[in-house]
Amino acid sequence: MAIVDFGLGNLFSVKQACQKTGIAAAVTSDPEEVATATAVILPGVGAFGDAMQTLKMRSLDQAVLEAHRLGKPIVGICLGMQLLMSTSHEFGKHDGLGLIEGDVVPFQPGRESSNGRLKVPHIGWEPICRPVEHTSSDTWAGGPLAGLRNGEYMYFVHSFYVKPSDVSVVTSISSYGGTEFCSSLRKGRVVGFQFHPERSGPEGLRIYENLARFISK
Repeated sequence: MAIVDFGLGNLFSVKQACQKTGIAAAVTSDPEEVATATAVILPGVGAFGDAMQTLKMRSLDQAVLEAHRLGKPIVGICLGMQLLMSTSHEFGKHDGLGLIEGDVVPFQPGRESSNGRLKVPHIGWEPICRPVEHTSSDTWAGGPLAGLRNGEYMYFVHSFYVKPSDVSVVTSISSYGGTEFCSSLRKGRVVGFQFHPERSGPEGLRIYENLARFISK
């Protein structure tokens, strides 16, 4: 597996989580290594526009798209998940990788919430839950969230969130300041997590264990 290094990711924590769960992974900024990897993890923290500019400058955007074209699993984490989308509205309008149709939009800082003024960025632990239409069955079975309790807490750090055009790709939802948002998604071999599984304790590592099986299919 290739962990894409474009200068804006928590690479050490991601690689450490892979090692602990038996995933052979290498941090790389080489487009050829990314394009030919068995799977790709796209981590990231920071600004969407800067990230896309760096990916393009290093030809890593085309490498990720080539890996996807070849049917390799693509995993986006935090900003990496947002980069999977078609468009972001962070400090202007920016095109993303377009693997998932939809937008990246901001929380509204200063808006009144039940706990007072909404603070942005959103930092802390929040539950991830199955979408309402999925609560009658275990739609997480066999996927990256398999074995997790509905309402399990995960660790978030973000100011923006994704709004997929097709709600059927949403695998979990969370809420912050009264705003319900997509906290994970899956479309075929493309998965994304707004939270940081590698910073979410034993249950976050369970996601990496599930990813090991997902990658090997």
